[in-house]
Amino acid sequence: MDLSKIITIAGKSGLYKVVSQARSGLVAESLTDGRKVPVFATDRSSTLEDISIFTTGGDVPLKDVLWQVYQKYDGKPGIDPKASPESLKQAFEEILPDFDKDRVYISDIKKVFSWYLMLLEKDLITEPEAETEDNEAQKDGETQSDDETAEPKPTAKKKKPATGTKHAEAQKASAKSATRSASGKPSKGRTKK
Repeated sequence: MDLSKIITIAGKSGLYKVVSQARSGLVAESLTDGRKVPVFATDRSSTLEDISIFTTGGDVPLKDVLWQVYQKYDGKPGIDPKASPESLKQAFEEILPDFDKDRVYISDIKKVFSWYLMLLEKDLITEPEAETEDNEAQKDGETQSDDETAEPKPTAKKKKPATGTKHAEAQKASAKSATRSASGKPSKGRTKK
């Protein structure tokens, strides 16, 4: 499931799909009504790919949580996001039993379930493991071939510039002119007014 093009915008309800990039920001299309809206650099927006849920053992990416919701409800609409807070918390605890109850609020749980319904309606929920296994297999294949053919590279020692070279003399001259201009004396090329 590729959630890198799906964003949420602070102050606006719903989810948006990034359509194109403009000079002043992004152009996004609402998943609910299809209207296109500008997303400026000053708007607080986040991709769903970057969002994760706090657990007692670390953070779980949102796409993994959405997949667990999908599996629990067999790809059908699950609990209503407008249900009572107790039933939402209970349903979320069945999906992610080790979520951090101090840092994950009811409003966060409501967002997860409402986002699940929006993504399910647009058929954007797919198994995340299939994507990551393919990516890891490609990376492992590249790493193994690099390791087998890689030879230790010789390390070059840095040479200090000789003091009698033109480069060193030019550096000394520029350092002298910088100190002269800082001390109030005119440097080369300047005339008194």
